[in-house]
Amino acid sequence: MLGWDGTLPLPSVRTIEEMRSVLADPSCEGNSPLYFMYRDLAKSDVDRQWLRHHNLRYDLTVIPPCTISDEWVKTKGHYHPRNPAGIGYPEVYEVIEGEAKYLLQSRRLDDVVMISAHAGDIVVIPPEYGHISINPSADKTLAMANIVSTAFESEYGEYETLHGAAYYAMCNGNLKKNPYYPKIPEVRCPDHWRPAMQQCCKGPLYHLIGNEEMLVFLNFPEQYSGIFAEMLRD
Repeated sequence: MLGWDGTLPLPSVRTIEEMRSVLADPSCEGNSPLYFMYRDLAKSDVDRQWLRHHNLRYDLTVIPPCTISDEWVKTKGHYHPRNPAGIGYPEVYEVIEGEAKYLLQSRRLDDVVMISAHAGDIVVIPPEYGHISINPSADKTLAMANIVSTAFESEYGEYETLHGAAYYAMCNGNLKKNPYYPKIPEVRCPDHWRPAMQQCCKGPLYHLIGNEEMLVFLNFPEQYSGIFAEMLRD
């Protein structure tokens, strides 16, 4: 399997039917699998114990190339709740194979950001931003890893209620505004996110297991407010 040596557990599978409420064309036919999520992975008992002790989880997501009524295949989209300090939990991704586009939107819906990433790139999702992952390829599978806190459950409700993210990524290269959003800003594609993210976290992601200093931001984002502010500046 892309990004993993050895046996994997059975994945959680997202089908068209489960994604229908967030698609540009919810009337599309079929119920095929769209992507596969392998959660709570570890290559050794020592790694697993360290992750659990630090309330962290390592996952893999595999998104084969697919289009759904002229929209690129994507994940469902979710927000994270706030930690005990009142700051939203962040998340970190690494592209293992293929290409990804991460469409982020602030919970207040006053900022939308698109980040393009290739194999080896690290992408940090800052506090208070929802996100979807898109595979914008007609022939290449996207495999990506993530590490996230286990202190919360992802919140999908707002994406379901509003029928997806603020924009739909169409196969012709256009970003189509979601008509269920009353008002949304234009998409930003900032260049300064990459160096700011590298201050927060450097890959390869699995090699960070055991490095408490590098991953502490996932449970205690309040200690990294300056770095997140740098990511979010115009």
